[in-house]
Amino acid sequence: MKPSTVSSLQRQRGVGLLEVLISMIILSLCMLGMAALQTTALRNNQSAQSRSMATILSASIIDAMRANATSARSGQYNVATCANPGGDVLVQLDVVTWLLSLKSAIGVTACGGINCRNGLCDITVQWDDSRATAGEQVYTVTTRIQL
Repeated sequence: MKPSTVSSLQRQRGVGLLEVLISMIILSLCMLGMAALQTTALRNNQSAQSRSMATILSASIIDAMRANATSARSGQYNVATCANPGGDVLVQLDVVTWLLSLKSAIGVTACGGINCRNGLCDITVQWDDSRATAGEQVYTVTTRIQL
């Protein structure tokens, strides 16, 4: 071998290992990015599920109120957000069942309120949606119906 060829090969020693190391660092960064993306997608999916359950459970109390329309129109279903219900036994059973369903489906921070005036009712569901955001955020869904 010529001396220039030997010195050229000696200078190339370890370059392949360095290329592999750099490609592993780039691959690791890409994998960390994908993991962060997956985590964000899961949090947003949980938040969307909570909003869907709030809508579904609002419809369930609306059905109960339509079944007992006289009491609903007279304001017996009215309950302040996150307060204990009053009214007759059927109304209390409907509202307590609804509130327990909210806590079961959305989380322990979930609570609801009903406000009916002249046959126009606002059903409000709120909960802490901090899992989907960086900090604490109270999310509120309000449904308005005419009885």
